[in-house]
Amino acid sequence: MESSASGDGSSAADAATAAAAASSSSGPSTSAPAFSAGGVAGPSATHYLAKRVLHGSAVQHVARGRFRSEHLWEIVLCKETSLELVVVGEDGVLQSICEQSTFGIIKDVGVLDWRFKQFGIWPEIEGKEILVLLSDSGKLSLLYFSCQMHSSAWVAISAYEDAFAFVHVGKSPHVYGPNREIVERANIMHVVYKTSDIRGTVWSMCFMRTRCSMDEYYPVVAMIINRKGSDVNELSVYALAANDGGIQHLSSFSEPGPLALDISEIPQLDGFALLFRAGDILFVDLREPKDICCTIRISITGSLIGGQISVEDSCRGLDVDDDVAACALLELRDSGNNIMMDDNYMAIDGVDNAGSMKSRIICSWSWEPDAVRGRPRLIFCLDDGEFHTLEFNWDIEGVKVLPERVHRGLPCRPLLWMNRGMIAGFVEMGDGMILQLEHGRLVHKSAVQNVGPILDLAIADYHGEKQDQMFSCCGMCPEGSLRVIRNGINVEKLLRTEPIYQGVTGLWTLRMKRTDTYHSFVILAFVEETRVLSVGLSFNDISDAVGFQPDVCTLACGLIADGLLVQIHSKGVKLCLPTTYAHPEGAPLTSPVSVVWYPDVTISVGAVGQNMVAVATSNPCCLYILRVRSLSSFQYELYETQHVQLQYEVSCISIPEEDSKLRTVSSAVGGGDVRKRKGNNLAAKVDVRMFAVIGTHKPSVEVVSLEPEEAFRLLSIGSMSVNNAFGAPISGCIPENVRFVASERFYILAGLRNGMLLRFESDTSKDHYFPGSFYKDSFTPCVNTPLQLIAIRHIGITPVGLVALRDSANADIIVLSDRSWLLHASRHSLAYSSISFLPASHVTPVSSVDCPSGLLFVAENCLHLVEMVHGKRLNAQKFSIGGTPRKVLYHSDSRTLLVMRTGLTGASCSSDIVQIDPNNGILLSRFKCEPGETARCIQIAKIGSEQVLIVGTSKSNDHPMMPNGEAESIKGRLIVLSLDTLGSPRESSSFIPTSNLSSSSHTGSFPEIVGYATEELSSNSMCSSPDDVCYNQIQLEQMTGHLRSLTHVTFAGAVLAVYPYLDRYVLAAAGNTLCVFGFVNENPHRMKKYAVSRTRFTITCLKTYASRIAVGDCRDGLLFYSYNESLRKLELIYADPAQRLVGDVALLNCETAVVSDRCGSISVLSCPRLEVSESPEKNLAVHCSFFMGEIAMSIQKAAFRYRLPIDNETDPVLESAYNCVVASTMLGSVFVLIPLTSEEHYLLQDVQERLSVHQLTAPLLGNDHAEFRRRGIPSGVPSILDGDMLVQFLELTSEQQQTVLDAAPSGKGPPRSISIFQVMRTLERVHYALN
Repeated sequence: MESSASGDGSSAADAATAAAAASSSSGPSTSAPAFSAGGVAGPSATHYLAKRVLHGSAVQHVARGRFRSEHLWEIVLCKETSLELVVVGEDGVLQSICEQSTFGIIKDVGVLDWRFKQFGIWPEIEGKEILVLLSDSGKLSLLYFSCQMHSSAWVAISAYEDAFAFVHVGKSPHVYGPNREIVERANIMHVVYKTSDIRGTVWSMCFMRTRCSMDEYYPVVAMIINRKGSDVNELSVYALAANDGGIQHLSSFSEPGPLALDISEIPQLDGFALLFRAGDILFVDLREPKDICCTIRISITGSLIGGQISVEDSCRGLDVDDDVAACALLELRDSGNNIMMDDNYMAIDGVDNAGSMKSRIICSWSWEPDAVRGRPRLIFCLDDGEFHTLEFNWDIEGVKVLPERVHRGLPCRPLLWMNRGMIAGFVEMGDGMILQLEHGRLVHKSAVQNVGPILDLAIADYHGEKQDQMFSCCGMCPEGSLRVIRNGINVEKLLRTEPIYQGVTGLWTLRMKRTDTYHSFVILAFVEETRVLSVGLSFNDISDAVGFQPDVCTLACGLIADGLLVQIHSKGVKLCLPTTYAHPEGAPLTSPVSVVWYPDVTISVGAVGQNMVAVATSNPCCLYILRVRSLSSFQYELYETQHVQLQYEVSCISIPEEDSKLRTVSSAVGGGDVRKRKGNNLAAKVDVRMFAVIGTHKPSVEVVSLEPEEAFRLLSIGSMSVNNAFGAPISGCIPENVRFVASERFYILAGLRNGMLLRFESDTSKDHYFPGSFYKDSFTPCVNTPLQLIAIRHIGITPVGLVALRDSANADIIVLSDRSWLLHASRHSLAYSSISFLPASHVTPVSSVDCPSGLLFVAENCLHLVEMVHGKRLNAQKFSIGGTPRKVLYHSDSRTLLVMRTGLTGASCSSDIVQIDPNNGILLSRFKCEPGETARCIQIAKIGSEQVLIVGTSKSNDHPMMPNGEAESIKGRLIVLSLDTLGSPRESSSFIPTSNLSSSSHTGSFPEIVGYATEELSSNSMCSSPDDVCYNQIQLEQMTGHLRSLTHVTFAGAVLAVYPYLDRYVLAAAGNTLCVFGFVNENPHRMKKYAVSRTRFTITCLKTYASRIAVGDCRDGLLFYSYNESLRKLELIYADPAQRLVGDVALLNCETAVVSDRCGSISVLSCPRLEVSESPEKNLAVHCSFFMGEIAMSIQKAAFRYRLPIDNETDPVLESAYNCVVASTMLGSVFVLIPLTSEEHYLLQDVQERLSVHQLTAPLLGNDHAEFRRRGIPSGVPSILDGDMLVQFLELTSEQQQTVLDAAPSGKGPPRSISIFQVMRTLERVHYALN
């Protein structure tokens, strides 16, 4: 999306860097590791970069419109701090197009129908609808979809208290000179009309089509206003007076009864509206805005399961005036002040199954978009999960309302009625759903995954096998679940062969005919061998029936014509016609037909296109073009049509798909002005030369003409002048693969042998897709058009391979180097996401009946058949766990998960701790809390040689603390459970290592294991099929044992936090009391209290590092304690300098902690470098902070290697690499904090300041970026760098990057010189480390 007012914020963060780092998942260490010995403290570790690696999935608002094209309906999901553009397929599966951060908090959303109203002022928005957003910036943002990054109208807004405004959006006229030349072109303009006399807060509003003359009042808006101190909301009508431009109050209406909550105009019934109240719906007549009346009341309080809501007639009959003019207006609803909602920020910590609203309230509704004329339909959802439809029929007798109950499920907010009768419902703390209205009932089509809120997470340290699973507690009862979230784009593994494919040099799949839906052959090339296999879930060798020469290494192959395959090897080019044994449509002969063309020299590279073959030789450097002709039945000839000697050797060749190229040209030339497109078939007038793209040893990328009637000619050339800047030798910059890509504009990708990926483009005229030299019939002089180097990215250190997902010039591309990536072809610059799979040497798309969207990888000497299908937006497996999962720990010895659950509905207990096999959801063992008892916290501890699980409980399901932060008088227990009898998963369910995430162990001496994080924990473009969303129930019948209780202690308060300490103690916090427990003679059965200390308010979390104890409470923030063993006394060492409602805390070392609060911020605090004073209370120093805009519920220390593959492997790993932090939030986001050196921080801070004001990267919602990220941060405290802002730099072209760096931040004098290479190298290092 792009802002028409404040520029583009689109970086499409899903295509940029994402991360998941190794973490302490079972409970941090109890002693300091040898490598740090006190850690990296103070100023040496105070610079951080925060990057969101998983966007939140909780949807607050939804909008439907034509944002990219007038022919395509799309949906925008607003997730408070990000926007996601999606489409819904015919199968009901939600497919993600792109997602981006907003750098602000979205409050409300609407759609402005700009189509066909203004032409000639902004071609990018003609034919599109505009997304309108209200946000915390206090500004109204109008956004349009930008492919570069990813009459008049009225808008009514109420972003204020006691006020609202009309915004008139139109265009300014052209300014003409004396000779009627355009001096200044028309532009978008707006006029604001504001009133401040409504004396209340607007809860809801909508425009109305009334009988008022437009010359008198226009527009007219009806709104629900909440007056301070009033128990009843008022319906008021305001209008803009045409004579003086003032806003006038026309009338007010108040019907005795429940509280009015929302209002909506009824489509097609001009002047009528529905007033939604708590318990009923009023049908209101507003045709005469000064005389409002209610005609029908629809009661929703008495509906039972299977029953219908009741409709009661009121005042008088109705008729509809067809002459009332329709207005294309926007409705914006401000629901932020809905007092019916429970906005208590502590509710997430309290009672499960608490009612969120009063009974029988409409929580969401939506109108049918393509309703039958005169019969509008509404669907709404009640807070108890009932779905109803209302159909309004108008006839000569008036309006009749036909209610119908269509579904019962989970309450949804918001709700959206889409095309083809499909309805999208989004659940607040669970998975949403796509429903289909069929025969008066809603049928479930697919699920919309939502991992929010993430209450806790654990990252597996799987014994050096570099796992990338993140185990998270998601959702709340009844939708609580355990999710296994993995990195990158998900692939479903279907088949893996034995490791018998050593030395593979090439891999291709071929069809028998170009029109075939499925592939027929898999070709495997080895160093001195070629094999042909049949396509399917099993691979059979059919080499003899195809005709390929088996004793050579195939350089390239392809389908030259229907039924004719071509093999290129170093000695020649072989044309083959397979037999019927290889394919049913092959030749009915005993052996395949073949013909060979031999050159005089050795062939080095080649490519096959439609009716042509291109091959190149190295000595001499020549390029040959071959074609095929039929001599008789089953008799063909390969003959040379052209050849040319070149100055440099050819390193690779690519021939674009002919049909894809022409389709793209047709689309591009037919684009632009919507008025010109209608009725014109411009595709027939386009005649583009046949061409190929070659890479040379110059090094360069060149486009050459392959027209048979013309002489061989060079159409365009792109030289690689960036080699020395990146410090690479010329030999390493030779293209390994090149590919033509057709998107909004054509470009060429070049993958180099040194691991770099380049994008080239060419300037074209406004009305042409290609440069003039590409067209056969063109008045443009046929001169060589230079290709401009647009973007550079470092993929790895091995040669880069480029493989399209399908036979189309606009297909997404798999990029192979050190690992596998998916490049998004339609995106600006170079945008790619990691693929959740092993590093592979070769890949090819494969389509069969059993696997229509498959990929065949060569990795670890095996063939891997996987499927990558649009559908699953999150790469996560779900286990429906029952109740609310509150805490999760990974037990490395048994390779299982320990999960604490609350809100269970069983009669025996409402809370328990279960051991689960993370591979299949089998429940292995269980500990039940006593009836009425609720588990509050768990941690793993080591007592002597035995591992135990420490459990803190409360003897009530109520909130453990009062609103003022003091503890409730609720008793609790500290329970010690034995882990020695834990069951282990079966061998068949062991993990299959696929990536490289690691974490710290919670046992022993806290050995920190350095691993790699991942670029994307979620997938936004390519995913698994909806059937693979794995909604698995925890299998109770498989349980083999019980967790055994060893001992317990009762407290006067609820035990909300426990933690191991120094390998021999256990800390427990009950209410505001902090206790130290030990075990006599290391006997877990004999627990003894050694020390007690008290805070002013309830303690919510505990963490330890060596001898340091970090305590977080609900008011005084973070407190540092130490324990004096000789005196058996807890001593307060440092206190938080500010009041803070702590969410969670992680200790990086003895002196530094990272803490989150319930206001959406995260801060790094450490002990000041001062002499110790006599006062027991000294303030911690706040070194840096960052406003996330989301509440972090879980923080864990993590580790990764901060090194590029081209860096010196002998360099020691930086100590700061161990001081990374992973934080999960209520909205389902995951952030990673990365430590930076002072030099890196200084460099990136300058870049961030420039990006935050550049028109392509500035915040979408009009926020001041620095103000937003510093919200709630004390003056003088440095801000943590924003990785989401910085990563946009990687999405820009080289020219745009230079423009950003050349710009001077306002008020700071001339900019200091910054090298693009320096910035790219730093960001690429962070990018690679997070992958």
